[in-house]
Amino acid sequence: MALLPVPDAKARLLASARPVDGIETLPLADTAARVLAFDIKAKLTQPPFNSSAMDGYALRAVDAPQIGSELTVIGTAAAGRAFEGPLGPGETVRIFTGAPVPEGADTILIQEDAEKIGDDSIRTTFQVTGGRHIRPRGQDFAEGETVLKAGTLIDFSHLTVAAAMNHPTLPVFRKPKVAILATGDELIEPGGNPGPAQIIASNTFGIAALVRDNGGEVLDLGIAPDRQDAISAAIKRARDAGADILVTLGGASVGDHDLVQATLKASGMELDFWRIAMRPGKPLMVGSLDGMHVLGLPGNPVASMVTGMLFLEPLLRRLAHLPERRREVDGITARPLRPNDQRQDYLRAKITRDELGNLVAEANPKQDSSMMKIFAHADGLIVRAPHAPELAAGEPCRILLIRAFD
Repeated sequence: MALLPVPDAKARLLASARPVDGIETLPLADTAARVLAFDIKAKLTQPPFNSSAMDGYALRAVDAPQIGSELTVIGTAAAGRAFEGPLGPGETVRIFTGAPVPEGADTILIQEDAEKIGDDSIRTTFQVTGGRHIRPRGQDFAEGETVLKAGTLIDFSHLTVAAAMNHPTLPVFRKPKVAILATGDELIEPGGNPGPAQIIASNTFGIAALVRDNGGEVLDLGIAPDRQDAISAAIKRARDAGADILVTLGGASVGDHDLVQATLKASGMELDFWRIAMRPGKPLMVGSLDGMHVLGLPGNPVASMVTGMLFLEPLLRRLAHLPERRREVDGITARPLRPNDQRQDYLRAKITRDELGNLVAEANPKQDSSMMKIFAHADGLIVRAPHAPELAAGEPCRILLIRAFD
């Protein structure tokens, strides 16, 4: 099978991806970063009454036609404690922010613009005009008004308004479940004592973090040794758990010890494609098993992370009702870059800004796909298209951001 170009591979992967349809109703406090399943209407009107926007005095503008007008203070209104009764001519009520405006009052004189004269009178020191500093009933939202739309990715601002609308719970789409299976006799869990031919399994933790960061729920299937029965048992666990995506790490090639693809086929997987024209990450496998997406990522840690960003992330966000994350930006290269071959290259790079604000990417001279430290310290990846010509320092390039860069 010929190597598949990256754009074609991504298009084929996403062609069959459909957002999950399960819905759950959760307590308001548990819905941050979830996607709203239905429109949300206000259960009440906010504010529920005309309220004061400032500390001061509620009065009728007609009773203070000029600076120096004197009024009699007949009571107090505070948040949670309304003044009962109407204002008469020449009367005012001491009022505090959030308190209901007394009947008859049509403006608020802020306290800095009033001078006390005696125990129960004030004199205006500022020209009074009608309608000042009053928040009218329903200014924010009205009962029955749709305030939050289905598909909203809930953040702190949405939680605030949902609470104000008197919603103790919200309906949200369930998180897509992603089962992650690491494979290989050489792998042991962190904290263990590796033998002479063993290494620490690391890919699971990066891929699991990527899943959670993109709206998914992780099912960690652990490490399966290079035996078909062990791999088959893990696949069954993913199916029984109702996983939406099965991600395998390593073993997806067709060597004597690469059993993942063969075991998946024996379990009923329909292979769509494998082997991508990219570096790092050529041995990528994509298929489906009874409606479960199967994504076989390379065993090399950096290749696993890069293909995770390029393929797992958009697939997961499609299933999770989330918009595609735009990681690619324009920049310039700090170093000359050699001509490229037939595979699309992703070069780990540090990023800075020049005096004009351009992103400047400096590729690390070491790009081996097993070197995790360089990836951890990189800010982005310089994208080199297949057969790209030599690039001089200072020329434009495309950058795939690993993390947000200010």
